[in-house]
Amino acid sequence: MARYQSDSMLGAMFRLFDLRDCRCGVRGLPNEHLSCCVNSILQTLSATWELADLLEKWEASGVKAEAWSVPLQLSRALAAMRSEPPRPAPHRDLLRCLDRHCVRLNTQHDADEVFVAIMNLMQQQMEDRSTALEIQNLYRLSVETHVQCLQCSSVQSQSSYLLSLPLHIQEDHNSLEGCLKSFFEPQELGGINCCFCPACESKTPSKKGFKLLSLPPILCLHLKRFRSSSGRTRKLGCTVTFPESLDLLAAVRDAFPSDCVQAACRYALYAVVVHSGSAHFGHYTAYVRDRTDRRWYYADDSHVQQASWEDVQGTYGDRHRSTAYMLMYRRGSAEEHRE
Repeated sequence: MARYQSDSMLGAMFRLFDLRDCRCGVRGLPNEHLSCCVNSILQTLSATWELADLLEKWEASGVKAEAWSVPLQLSRALAAMRSEPPRPAPHRDLLRCLDRHCVRLNTQHDADEVFVAIMNLMQQQMEDRSTALEIQNLYRLSVETHVQCLQCSSVQSQSSYLLSLPLHIQEDHNSLEGCLKSFFEPQELGGINCCFCPACESKTPSKKGFKLLSLPPILCLHLKRFRSSSGRTRKLGCTVTFPESLDLLAAVRDAFPSDCVQAACRYALYAVVVHSGSAHFGHYTAYVRDRTDRRWYYADDSHVQQASWEDVQGTYGDRHRSTAYMLMYRRGSAEEHRE
């Protein structure tokens, strides 16, 4: 279910300042028709240089109905964000293209849903299937779902993939490693949640869990801060700490095959989508690491300023209204990416 937020007054105040002469590769994006959500996702996609490089090499000469092509318009937007001199609104055509599909202008959207929608539209519209698969594989996290019947012990399993890993958070102090561990811990299902067992030919109590089959170069994690109950949606502002360097094998060892290579499980944080405000009145911004100087920058629509790791840590939550909502990690250690 979609969760809608509106721009905060704080975000509107920030947009009065436009750092157009920023000497880094991070370019501000003007807020067009309540586009802060798309703007923040675009900043993370621009910081994902693997995606930008694939789109730059992609041959788009055969694209029909250019105004409807998300891959083409995204490619042009990312290229324009790197252009000299900067263009005033490099993503305007992309916004109109998304509006023709499912991401409407003048409407507030959920950042994770916008990210997944863009990725799925890219996959559907690219005739170059090889490039489409390469792009999808940047984020594709392969998992196996297994359900064990608690009456006859038979096991059903099914493999699938996720572009964004949804992590449930508790209403107190959380750590990212704890959220990951909770996701992969087997859960017992009973009552109305019982699953059908083919061997027993009836719904029975069961135990459901996940195993990791393969890891992507880019690991996207979604902190599920919006919770609905009794017809109302509220935001959880509680603390969720997350590291600059993430060792997945150390965090959720039981979810991996026994022959997993340690180095392939290490990731470095490079982008954070931030939500400020409440469930019904808020604003999206982003922290990203620049490809060239490897420094952190804060992008609030058209306003861009240099930031620090301590600034990024300020989005953990608790006393702050600005909280991390999506985390983007790149395979490799933080030390490697500083070189």
